This record gives sequence, C-alpha cells and structure tokens, in this order.
Amino acid sequence: MKKIFGQIGRLKPECIAEYRRLHEVDVHTPRWAGVLETIHQCHMQNYSIFIEDDVVFGYFEYTGDDYAADMAKMAADPTTQDWWAHTRPCFTKYKPDSPEAFYTDMQQIFFFE
Repeated sequence: MKKIFGQIGRLKPECIAEYRRLHEVDVHTPRWAGVLETIHQCHMQNYSIFIEDDVVFGYFEYTGDDYAADMAKMAADPTTQDWWAHTRPCFTKYKPDSPEAFYTDMQQIFFFE
C-alpha cells in the first residue's frame, strides 16, 4: 500500500544557493547517480522537493512493505552518506522545538486522487 510523505525544513540563508545547486544540477551527475538509485531501491517514488526562500518542502510516495528497513538501507549507502554530508549542514531547525536540523515529517490531513 502506498504511503505519502510530506516533509518540511528550513535552510540556513547562506546555504540556499548551494542546496539549490546540489538538487538542480549536481544530483544529475555521475558522482551522485547512486543517490537516485538508492531512492528507487528503497521504494520511494514521485519524489519532489520545493523551495520558497529558506523553506523546503519534500513530497514522496513510499510503496514498500518495511519503511524502517528501507530507511536503514538508505542510511547505510556510502554515496547517500556522502550526499547527506553535503546537504544536511545546509539545514537549521525548522522551529525551535524541532528534534533536529533537517526535514520534519508533516501530518497528512487531506488526499484526493
């Protein structure tokens, strides 16, 4: 069964241009091909990231059977770890009580297909 995720995050102002470049240009280069392959192997589909000023919103559909195992697989991938070493430092906490400076899962309140 498909599960839909919406995630929100906030970028450090000095990192917005770098984060955009990483996602608009660099992710499509051979160096980062493994990141996209891992996303696919971990049953994430229709993955999109949107940006407005320093706010980023991610959307994806998960079609696997074991989300925790797939996220562990993603976290263990060396290319993904390298990608995160470039992207995660771009974040600051979305709001003061956010558990970490990265994406925060949002609660889905409406769906129409």
